[in-house]
Amino acid sequence: MSSVNLRQLFFQHIAQTSPFPLQLEIEKAEGIYLYDTDGKSYIDAISGINVSSLGHCHPYVVNAVKNQVGQYMHTLVYGEYVLSPQVLLAKALADVLPETLSNVYFLNSGTEATEVAMKLAKRYTGRQEIIACRNAYHGSTQGAASLMDAEWITQSFRPLLPGIKHIDFNKFEDLDSINKHTACVIIEPIQAEAGIIIPLQGYLEAVRCQCIKTGALLIFDEIQTGYGKTGSLFAFQKYNVTPDILLLGKAMGGGMPIAACISSHKIMNSLTHNPILGHITTFGGHPVNCAAGLATLNILLSSGLIQVVESKEKLFRTLLVSPNIKELRITGLMMAIDLGDNQKVQNVIQYCLQNGLITDWFLFNDRSLRICPPLIITEEQIRVVCDILLKAINSD
Repeated sequence: MSSVNLRQLFFQHIAQTSPFPLQLEIEKAEGIYLYDTDGKSYIDAISGINVSSLGHCHPYVVNAVKNQVGQYMHTLVYGEYVLSPQVLLAKALADVLPETLSNVYFLNSGTEATEVAMKLAKRYTGRQEIIACRNAYHGSTQGAASLMDAEWITQSFRPLLPGIKHIDFNKFEDLDSINKHTACVIIEPIQAEAGIIIPLQGYLEAVRCQCIKTGALLIFDEIQTGYGKTGSLFAFQKYNVTPDILLLGKAMGGGMPIAACISSHKIMNSLTHNPILGHITTFGGHPVNCAAGLATLNILLSSGLIQVVESKEKLFRTLLVSPNIKELRITGLMMAIDLGDNQKVQNVIQYCLQNGLITDWFLFNDRSLRICPPLIITEEQIRVVCDILLKAINSD
């Protein structure tokens, strides 16, 4: 089929999410590169929005997928059969997490993990109120979207879930909103879609203390920040604050769709009664995706990739210097380049795309450029990325 015909079919039969899709026709992906049907290569400097931390088609992950497909795929709805890929991945996660985070519920996507966490907090505490941060993104389903304060996204889908309160991230005085009516506080340790907003010293500790004081559960959404991108396996480990519930997704499957809601056995067990089947899923914890997830975690723990994130961050900081950069916010290999203006960001995105570099903007910060390359990126490749970025930023 010709490229023109495929493009026409794309617009006819693939439901669109915006009037201006990128329309790149990808034929192959390997390492940090995507290749279109003309053979042109693109450096994926956003890792498919924080998914491909190990790059594309990592051979260890690919082999794990092939091996599992040859054994069995779907068997029965999640939680009924004892399936080794699920059990082994859950045990591997428990081994690298605090003891209070040892019980795993596997899902298909981050937004589903958010939905489980919201239901779990209400069921366990018997409370109805949920507190989320402004400029936070926890998913796009009806429940997860209710956590957003952005009217431009949510206004067409109202009424949303009731009982949602919003606070400002890093605003200590807002923490008084957490009280005896609060079922949970859901928060990103580092705000991603707000443009890489790092917590002030003591802020996450203050949130933790207020939750303990009031009996509210603390949920950390690490769907974007997890799996090594901040320089530790999970971002909460950098701040020595442990949540009651941890949400994972995106990079978890090395390119395969999988997510998780993780808590203690006591908290998670509340979904088993009053009513039974408190949450069910057909494809959550799919054996093939769990096999990919286990391979991904094993690579991260054995390869030393996380240990060199800090040095790569320093290289980006050293190279990305320009009077046109208003602010550079970096934590590990997650970064926002603030250019002060949305049109400048869009110009840079287009310049980079034409020169073989994929970048992006942020959902709640359109004046900043998103950069989040795969952890496997080399120092030489970082220099190439920064060279293209600086030429784009300084081209106006």
